[in-house]
Amino acid sequence: MRINAQLIDAETDKHLWTDRFDRDMGDFFALQNEITGRIANALNLELVGLEAARPADHPEALDYIFRGRAANNKGSSRDAYAEAIDQYEHALALDPGSVEAQSLLASTLGNRLVEGKTDSAAADLERAEGLIERALATSPLDPLAHFAKGLLLRFQSRPEEAIHEFETVLAFNPNSTGALHLLGWCKWLTGSIDEVIPLAEQAIRLSPRDPYIANRYGRIGAVHLLQSRTDEAIVWLKKGRNADPRQPYNHAFLASAYGLKGEPDHAAAELAEARRLFGDDRFSSIARLRTTENSNWGVPKIRALFETTYFAGLRKAGVPEE
Repeated sequence: MRINAQLIDAETDKHLWTDRFDRDMGDFFALQNEITGRIANALNLELVGLEAARPADHPEALDYIFRGRAANNKGSSRDAYAEAIDQYEHALALDPGSVEAQSLLASTLGNRLVEGKTDSAAADLERAEGLIERALATSPLDPLAHFAKGLLLRFQSRPEEAIHEFETVLAFNPNSTGALHLLGWCKWLTGSIDEVIPLAEQAIRLSPRDPYIANRYGRIGAVHLLQSRTDEAIVWLKKGRNADPRQPYNHAFLASAYGLKGEPDHAAAELAEARRLFGDDRFSSIARLRTTENSNWGVPKIRALFETTYFAGLRKAGVPEE
């Protein structure tokens, strides 16, 4: 089926946006949901520009919010996080009551905490918690605020509570690819690993050019690895690595997969890159890795899978036991 979609300004009859979607015909209602979701995500950045042109009570604050969102779309680097945080802080200085700015700033701080790309974790956490409290007090049903709260709960190793927050976000916005991805991560941590890949695949279908697509690919690859589907793991982890070579976890899981596959040269190369990107001593030994990676394990069931797959592969890639 081919569907052509257009966005037209009804006042001027001007074409603002157009795109074409080609999909296989299957379950018609599932197809309808997928296409409408794809259109909603494709339109997101277009609508940001259109909304920026509309009058606002605090136009300068709104401009800083858009600049912050643009910085968020650059990916999960330290510089991108710092730039987005700076823009949102400027927005709040101009409009302290903006729930959107509060929620987006809290989410960016939360992402930086989860990714381990902050040198001020305690200050980031305190700032984000205060922002979320203010946002929810003003707008208890705001999905951006619930998303930020879910991120903080995930950082605090409270995935069961985070699941509730991300499901709340999806109840308001079924097309939130970030909520889908993080819901899958929390399902992983609580032991429901079979639910992870469908959620990541849904996020990819909705936003195939997402700036965080490498994380979606990597999550699918990691699940395949933990479930001993090494060939499938390598396919997805390579897609993640190629989409964003700066993402260290894809290199680390690839090193393990290549180790299990019996390809020591590839394993060593990926391990070296993971070490460089992490910039710490976590790969000095398996024992050290157990202490630094424990936030990714979750329940004993997942810990056991890490032992028999991820750590086993890293041993073959060259990581010593002690």
